This record gives sequence, C-alpha cells and structure tokens, in this order.
Amino acid sequence: MRTTVIIEDTLFRKAKKQAAEMGITVSDVVNRALREAFTQPKSAGSLPPFRMVTFGRDQPKVDHSPSELARATEDEDRETLRGS
Repeated sequence: MRTTVIIEDTLFRKAKKQAAEMGITVSDVVNRALREAFTQPKSAGSLPPFRMVTFGRDQPKVDHSPSELARATEDEDRETLRGS
C-alpha cells in the first residue's frame, strides 16, 4: 500500500543511512521496523497495574481493580433495571 507519513528528520536520516548500508529501500526499513514493533510482546512491567482509588463519606479508603469496578457497575445496572 502506498501512503504518506511524516517522519522526524533525524529518524529519516537514520533510516536512509541504514537502508544504504543494507542495500534496501527506506520503505523496507520502515516495514521491518513496523513488523518488529508489532511482533514484540508488550512489556507487562512497563506500567504499574491500573488501580482506581475511591473515597466515601466517613468510609475507609477502598481500592478497586478494573474487574471489581466493572462488576460493581453491572450490579448497579441490574438494581436500576429491577427498580424500573
């Protein structure tokens, strides 16, 4: 597929130099880099796990995980539908 992308000048120069050294086109360098980026596993340790901290009135601090929050939301939705 043919498309237009905006590449930072320094990255383009590096890609062009690498392409010349390898005897391939800049497009080949970009395609290889994209393939590599999409095939590498995402590092689970790069970000801390998401935790939502909530505070209630006169309540102790509660720490919810995304799955706990989803479950609570579903429970609230069921209660709302029963009340209708």
